[in-house]
Amino acid sequence: MAVWSWYVDALRDYAATVILLGILMLLVYAGLRALGRSRETALGFTFVLPWLVGFLAFQLFPFVASLYLAFTDYDVLSPPRWVGLENFARLLGDPKFLASLKFTALYALFSVPLGIAGSLACALLLNRDIKGVGFWRTLYYVPAVIPAVATAVLWRWLLSTDGLVNTVLAPVYALLGMEKPRWFLDPETILPGFVIMSLWGVFGANTVILLAGLKNIPRELYDAAEVDGASGWARFRHVTVPMLSPTLFYVLVTGLIGALQMFTQAFFIETPRSTVTFLQVYIYQEAFGLRHMGYASAMAWVFLLVILALTLLVFRSSPLWVYYESEVRGEDRAARGPQAPGRRLDLFRPGLRRRLRAGAPAVDDQHVA
Repeated sequence: MAVWSWYVDALRDYAATVILLGILMLLVYAGLRALGRSRETALGFTFVLPWLVGFLAFQLFPFVASLYLAFTDYDVLSPPRWVGLENFARLLGDPKFLASLKFTALYALFSVPLGIAGSLACALLLNRDIKGVGFWRTLYYVPAVIPAVATAVLWRWLLSTDGLVNTVLAPVYALLGMEKPRWFLDPETILPGFVIMSLWGVFGANTVILLAGLKNIPRELYDAAEVDGASGWARFRHVTVPMLSPTLFYVLVTGLIGALQMFTQAFFIETPRSTVTFLQVYIYQEAFGLRHMGYASAMAWVFLLVILALTLLVFRSSPLWVYYESEVRGEDRAARGPQAPGRRLDLFRPGLRRRLRAGAPAVDDQHVA
């Protein structure tokens, strides 16, 4: 009975919210029309209003509130008490915070490159014209639609002491004279366990994104490379990688941010309390377990600055390894004048074979014809 009462109350709250939003949308539409705005403009602002209200209430307000709470001592049950920079100074002497930050950084350091390499390998396989490739593409994308909680439960069973992985590898352990790893129970194997679990994400969105990038590479570049005698490795290194570098850059940035924000799987996989955990989990434990909202907010803001610094570092490195064909065309057109016709990027002019064999970059100013 209590459950039904809660359900009816929730439905009533939802209905009241919808009615209030509908009235607000009508008022906004009428107000914009009264101010002389066109019908299309008024409808545009009206229909974007629910999203704007949700953004202000559930994203911008908590974001600003957490910044204020980072300078306070707040336990939810009593009003916040201003403590200045005390929470940030406490971070410097908190060994668990520094250990969690190091653990999270090591996880990102290993999982992101391995994940990108695996995704690229899968995308290259799925880019081949083989029978039933549509089925394989669908099958490889299935892990992306499985909830993160289900993934955590699955891998908790797979990597348990008597799980499927240890059972299958038991002959190998016996051959090497090893005991079965206690993946999520031994402090020495927790990080490798989570890195192995992260490879599950190889068969997901990143593979599809890289596959789309491979499809956008002009076929004539490979044909010209074959005419010049470039081997398969040379074509991959000097054609595929440069042309795919913008997509790799996107996957790297999103993968890095996602790895640093690891939470759901780590939260639902039990590890010994004495071992270090991910920083997101530590922030949650401080905020909702110990009700140290101010201290948790300070940790969250410091972590945000760390992620921002690493992301900016990746962006600053992009001119060294990310190739944009449109920029080359734009610079070339600007050098020859705005009225000059665009020139096609030709990676395979005479002499490229020598450059490929010498290991020189395939894309530079000499190859813009």
